[in-house]
Amino acid sequence: MNLSDFDFHLPESSIAQHPVHPRDSARLLYIGEHLENKRVADLVDLARPGDVWVLNNSKVIPARLYGKRGEMKVEILLHKRLTPTAWEVFARPLKRLHLGDDIIFADGFKARVMAKHENGLAELQFDGGAEHMMAAIMRHGLMPLPPYIKRPQDKSGKNGAEDAICYQTVYAQREGSVAAPTAGLHFTENLLNQLKEKGAIIVTVTLHVGAGTFQPVKVEDISQHTMHSEWVELTADAADTINTAKKKGGRIVAVGTTSTRVLESVADETGRVKPWQGDTSIFITPGYRFKIVDALMTNFHLPKSTLFMLVSAFAGTGAMHAAYQHAIQNGYRFYSYGDACFIDARNDRRASR
Repeated sequence: MNLSDFDFHLPESSIAQHPVHPRDSARLLYIGEHLENKRVADLVDLARPGDVWVLNNSKVIPARLYGKRGEMKVEILLHKRLTPTAWEVFARPLKRLHLGDDIIFADGFKARVMAKHENGLAELQFDGGAEHMMAAIMRHGLMPLPPYIKRPQDKSGKNGAEDAICYQTVYAQREGSVAAPTAGLHFTENLLNQLKEKGAIIVTVTLHVGAGTFQPVKVEDISQHTMHSEWVELTADAADTINTAKKKGGRIVAVGTTSTRVLESVADETGRVKPWQGDTSIFITPGYRFKIVDALMTNFHLPKSTLFMLVSAFAGTGAMHAAYQHAIQNGYRFYSYGDACFIDARNDRRASR
């Protein structure tokens, strides 16, 4: 398929700049045999006893750093941790950085350029031990908001109080993401408790979202696109819970495209998952046959993005274009701080596509 197959017009006014309060008051578009306008709080009505709802427990770190090499200003966006003290990063201006250059951030916190790659990435080795490095990142970094969320250019982070709280799920536990798993931003502790009271089972997986999620697809033939890899983990307890529920006929509901990618990366052709940790670069496009996920809750994504390709693979490209047009015409808010949809795509429907 071509990149243009996943394009659509989105008015700038549809892009959410701030979250709603409370989190579960956001709108929710139900996408099934028909479309229904709901609220995220209505997820309780869509849940069934025996469902397993799979959440990504990765925690966003303040991954945007500003420093200097000599008098030249340098902007760093952490992408993927390579060793306890080394990161793969996006750097600007990368062309003007050289191997061996030291980038000074603040308070003696610095990193050395160890490698440069053609895909826009560099490797940095930070001074000090792992604990020192993470403490300095937490102290000097800013929340890595997507480029379509506009904020005053205050490098001190004083304007980031709302984002520091709202650009993080209430169940985030494991530090490592440089972008939020945004479907989970809608959940409150009360909503999670209501789902459990309904008989749903909550399990967590981990996918540390890399900065590659912000990178556009640059080739018209999407089969030529290369996904950035991201670190994932599915524990033995989570795998057992998912497999037991699936055997009993329960649905596996993925909260977000990140949870979907974890599950589909570790599932076999029989629909069973196994404990696993490592990197995944799975790229899900129309034609992919889902092995484990039965329903998907997710936000509204960018035109021509790999995330819109994933949801198109799940529900059908035509169905998703129609749903997105309905959302635009009915004032839904898009992207990270926007509204959400619940895609109820049953196995028999997916098999027929």
